[in-house]
Amino acid sequence: MKRYGQAIRLRPGMEARYRELHRAVWPAVLDRISVCGIRNYTIFLRDGWLFATFEYHGDDFAADMAKMAADPETLRWWRETDPCQEPAPFAKPGEWWAGMDEVFHVE
Repeated sequence: MKRYGQAIRLRPGMEARYRELHRAVWPAVLDRISVCGIRNYTIFLRDGWLFATFEYHGDDFAADMAKMAADPETLRWWRETDPCQEPAPFAKPGEWWAGMDEVFHVE
């Protein structure tokens, strides 16, 4: 298992829409998240920034993320959520949610 942290900006004026979408995430999207090995997925919001954390329980993260990105329902979901977001200024080229380094964890 590997833990991930990611950040992205919430576009101004989109907080209500983003919260609305996440009050009722589509079952097919939740199923795909699970099938792709993601567990304990949480998104936090503060001052226009979204921070996501999750655990990956799988053997090939890149392959599982490609499988997720090829799923028609997930793509449809992203067409709803992507207009709410904009990449962070520190995101790498082509990166939507900017990856972060884990520097501390305790259970």
